[in-house]
Amino acid sequence: MFDHLLHRLRERLVEHLDTPLLLITLMIMATGLATIYSATYDANNRAFAQALNMAVGFVAMWAVAQLPPQKLMRFAVPLYVIGVVLLVLVFIAGVKVNGARRWLSLGFTRIQPSEILKIAMPLMLAWYFHKYEAVLRFRHYLIAGVLLLVPFGLIAKQPDLGTAILVGAAGFYVIFFAGLPWKVLLGMIVGVGAAAPFVWTILHDYQRKRILTLIDPTTDPLGAGYHIIQSTIAIGSGGPFGKGWLQGTQTHLEFIPERHTDFIFAVFSEERGLIGTSILVVLYLLLIARGLMITANASTLFARVLAGSVTLSFFTYAFVNMGMVSGILPVVGVPLPFMSYGGTALVTLFLGLGVLMSIQSHRMLVKK
Repeated sequence: MFDHLLHRLRERLVEHLDTPLLLITLMIMATGLATIYSATYDANNRAFAQALNMAVGFVAMWAVAQLPPQKLMRFAVPLYVIGVVLLVLVFIAGVKVNGARRWLSLGFTRIQPSEILKIAMPLMLAWYFHKYEAVLRFRHYLIAGVLLLVPFGLIAKQPDLGTAILVGAAGFYVIFFAGLPWKVLLGMIVGVGAAAPFVWTILHDYQRKRILTLIDPTTDPLGAGYHIIQSTIAIGSGGPFGKGWLQGTQTHLEFIPERHTDFIFAVFSEERGLIGTSILVVLYLLLIARGLMITANASTLFARVLAGSVTLSFFTYAFVNMGMVSGILPVVGVPLPFMSYGGTALVTLFLGLGVLMSIQSHRMLVKK
C-alpha cells in the first residue's frame, strides 16, 4: 500500500513535466553553476545562492505546469494591469540606484515590477488575440501594439533598455504568431528605420555611448569600451579547447566585469574554448527547437502564440547576451538564460518553462 502511494506520488510530481525540455535545461543549469563557482571562487557562496534560486525557480515551474492553459488565461488581464500600475508607481515612489529608478521598496525587500511584464505581456496579448480570434481585423493589431507600447515605454524610461527589449520582443512575437500581415511587418521595419534619427535624440548619453563604443571600443578603452574589450579578449584567449575549469586568467585576475552575471559567457568561453561554446550553443538551439515543437502542437490560438513567444524570448535572451559579450551588439544588461547569476530573472525564465510544459501536457484537454 505504501509502495503504491509512493509510486503515485512520484507520478504526480512528474506528470506535467516535459522530459526533453527539463533535461536540456538541467544541463544548461549545471554548466551555469560550475561557471558561477569558477567566476566567484573567492566568494563561492554565490554558487550555493544560485542553487537556491534554481530550487525556487523549479518549484515555480512545477506549479505553473500543473495549470491548464484555460486557467493561465484567467491571470492575463489582472497580471498585466498590476504590472502596469506598479510601473507607474515606480515613477512616483520608486527607489533610485545608480541613476536608474527601477525598484519599489516593500520595507523588508525590493521588487522590480518590470520583471512581471516579461510574463504578463505575452499572456495579455495571447488572451487578447484568443478572444477576438474569429473576427481579427487590422484594428486589433493596432490595439495590441498600444498594449505593448505602454509598458515598453514605461520600462525604457526608467531607464532599463535591456528589460524593455525583452518585454517588447515577447509582445511582438505574440503579435507575429497571431498572423501579423507581412505588409504591415515590412512597413514597421521601414518606420523603425525612418524613426532612427529621432530615437537617437531621445536616448540617454550612456546609451548613445554604448552604441558608439560598439563601433570602435578602443575610443574609450578604460571607460565605455572596457567591458567589450576585456570580454572579447577572454573569448579569444580560450582557443579551441579552453584553459580549463578554474584556469581562466582573464576571469581570476578580475579583468572581466560582471563576470558571474551579464558576462558569464566570456568566463565560460575562456575556460571551455570554441568546442565548449559550440556545445552550449547547441543546447540552447535544442531548447528553442523543443519549444517550437510544443508551439506547433498547441491546440488553441492562445496556447500557440504564447508558446511561440516564450520560446523566442529564450532565443532573444541568449542571442542578445552572447552578441553583446562578443562585441557585435551594444551592452544592454541581458542575462544568459539559466546560466547568469540572479534570482528574479531566473524565476521568470522558469515560469516561461512552466508555461511551455503546461501547454504541452494539457494540449489534448483543450483541443477544439
